This record gives sequence, C-alpha cells and structure tokens, in this order.
Amino acid sequence: MNRRLFGTDGIRGKANSNPMTAEMALRVGMAAGGHFIQGGHRHRVVIGKDTRLSGYMLEPALTSGFVSVGMDVILVGPMPTPAIAMLVRSLRADLGVMLSASHNPYHDNGIKFFGPDGYKLSDEVEADIETRMDVGVDAHRANPDRLGRARRLDDVVGRYTEHVKRTFPRGLRLDGLKVVVDCANGAAYKVAPEVLWELGAEVVPVGVDPDGFNINRGCGSTDTDYMQAQVMAHGADIGLALDGDADRLIVCDESGSLIDGDQIMALIAANWAEAGNLAGGGVVATVMSNLGFEKYLDGKGIQLLRTQVGDRYVVEEMRKGGYNLGGEQSGHIVLGDYGTTGDGLVAALQVLAGLVADGGRASDVCRRFDPYPQQLTSVPVSDGRPLEDPRVKRAIQDGEARLADAGRLLIRPSGTEPVVRIMAEGEDESLIASVVGNVVEAIEYAESGAM
Repeated sequence: MNRRLFGTDGIRGKANSNPMTAEMALRVGMAAGGHFIQGGHRHRVVIGKDTRLSGYMLEPALTSGFVSVGMDVILVGPMPTPAIAMLVRSLRADLGVMLSASHNPYHDNGIKFFGPDGYKLSDEVEADIETRMDVGVDAHRANPDRLGRARRLDDVVGRYTEHVKRTFPRGLRLDGLKVVVDCANGAAYKVAPEVLWELGAEVVPVGVDPDGFNINRGCGSTDTDYMQAQVMAHGADIGLALDGDADRLIVCDESGSLIDGDQIMALIAANWAEAGNLAGGGVVATVMSNLGFEKYLDGKGIQLLRTQVGDRYVVEEMRKGGYNLGGEQSGHIVLGDYGTTGDGLVAALQVLAGLVADGGRASDVCRRFDPYPQQLTSVPVSDGRPLEDPRVKRAIQDGEARLADAGRLLIRPSGTEPVVRIMAEGEDESLIASVVGNVVEAIEYAESGAM
C-alpha cells in the first residue's frame, strides 16, 4: 500500500511548503469529508490545534474543505491531541482532526485524523483519502443547500479538565505536593496547570506563554533542562514535562533526575497489577523499550509485548490483545481504560496517584528498575541496501551471538530520515559499544561501495 502524504502519524512537513500548504489542507478536508459522509444525518468534524503560528493558516483551510462537502465543523482551538480523540466520541462526531507536529519545532506542522471511535485512522482509510485527492475532489462538493456550518465550542477546556480528573482515583488529593509542570508552550498550556490545581497541588507552571514560535523551544519533554532546573529552584516534589500536543510525558524526581516512559509504565503496571486492574496480564511497548524494564515486569509475572516504533502500532496491539496499558520509552503512554491515544496529562495523574498512595519521594517511588546500558547510533545511508551486504549481515549475526541472553541488538532503517539506526543494550557497556562499533563499521564499508 503506497501512501505519499501520510506517514506513521498523519501528515507532517514544513509549514507553507509542500505538502503542508493551505491548498493541501483544503483538498484533504474535502477528501476526508468525502470518505466519512455516510448516511443522511448531519455530519460533524472536530478540529483542534496546538499553538503554532501556521495553525491560523491550516485551520480555516481545513474548515473550508469540510464545509464545502457538507460537514459541520466544531472548532475548539488549542487543545491536547487526546482531547480531540475524546471530543470526537463525546460529541458523536464522524471525524476528528488535530493540527500539530507534536514535539517538532514551530516551523513544522501536521494533520492527525481520528475516526468516530476516537482511534487514529487505519492505513486503508488514509490510502483512500489520498486516492480521493488524486482522482479529484470536485465529486465531493455539496449542493448550496447542503453546505456545512462552522461554530466554535467555548467550554472545551472545562470538558477536558473534568474528563482528566475522572481518571484520578476517587478520594485522593494532591494536597502538600509541589509540582512543576512544563507545558512546552503548547496545547496544554491552559488545561494542565488547571487540572493539577483543582486536585489540590501547589503548581509551578512553566512553558505556558505561547507566542506562535516558541512551542517546544528550550522546554517540554524533548528539552527538559529548564523543567529540571525549576524543580531544584522551587524545591518541588516532582516535575512533569509535556510535549507540544501533550500526548507524551517525561518526569523528573525531586533531585532533577529524569524518569522516562519505561519507568512510568513500570510504575503504573505494578500498581494496576496489584489492584487487579491490569488487563491481559501484560504491557505493550516498542522494540526500543529497555531490557531492564522487561526483566522488571517478568519478575512480577507481567508479560511485555513489543511492537515496531510508533504509538499507533502500540495501540493496534493493545486493541488486538485486550491490553489496557502500553507506550513508548519517549513518553507516549496509552491508558486504554481512559482514552484511545497517548495522553501525557492522564499518565501524569497516574504517576502522582502512585506518589500520593506510597507517601515516599519520587526518586524512590518512580524509579522501579535499573536500566541496562543502551547505545543508539544513526549511520547515514543512501538507501536501505547496506543491510543486504554479506559483511553487514555477518557483523549483525556476530553481535547477536556476543550479546546472547545478556543483551539485544536492533537494526532498523529510519522511516523519516536516510539513516540506519543501530541500538544495542546489555549488562556490559564495553561489550555493547564494541558490538555497535563493528556494525557501524560494516555499514559504512558497504555504503562506500567497497566489496
């Protein structure tokens, strides 16, 4: 199945350059509307965005596209990606759209779609939307008396705030906790501090002054130095860092030390398993999750299921196997009992609930295992063919044999860059460095064309 526009997480690119233009947004709105208009009812689409300047260009273009094919548009403004997934279901909409490039800089933007069930679209549906764009969208134009309408929903922050608070254990409060929350100057800049305050925390909000250009800049889950510094400066109990669209979470403890997605999932899995709330007896993560995490779960009788990189693949496996917890080392945490996609704020409340229930420090409560040494290297390539070279194959086989049961080796071409990514982890740091070095050398040799 060949898709040109859609990647692993919707459409993404530099704003006002192909493909991320107003013209494309209008056409994709018409094509997506053409796919989802089924039946004689009034069709609805919910459109949200983060705080990028280019949202002012893409939002009206998408709105025009949907209105022109007869869909009513509900505009909610800057809101987290998981809020759009929730609102699609709450408002009985046929489609949801989030304008965001997640953790990317301001000059990028993206278009993410959610179906009426709140889940991201399948590859097949995305391919059909592209086909409709290729063959022409004129066929989807509505008659003048069937054009859609657009309205802005004003109480959306309150709706999402209440949804998030309902995921926090009844009877618990955050009184006595000082929490730094870094909203990345992104979509959660209003709702995240509000939720934490309403639950009783003393909140130190940072990254809450978006100007269209500063999303993810020197802040958020991909640049945590400022959050860590603020935790130390304010003597806070914990720090929470979200990304631009608030679907990922990275934590730091009271000493400023980082706690990644693997540690967060370990905490939640252990607590849910003890309470009898962990569905399926397992957790879904990607091939990038640390081996120490897998060993920790195994010691508690919890299975770890691995998927390829990408939260959509995590969600697919969760739905297929009936699991309610999954995520990525990068901080995408999917809590299936509460939502259909990663939600950094909901995940944060589960971490805080564990902290309150235990009564200990974040450094003790949130750090559940010692991660295995891990080394990740990217090697530039012209294409994926070096992996077919016999020398490279021998280096990979040799590395796997040397690591044996004490580690693992992962080789994968990047889906977004012309590089091959090599990841090795194991108990012996010098051994994994040697294994990675040998594979890198073999790939570089093959790439040079030498035989």
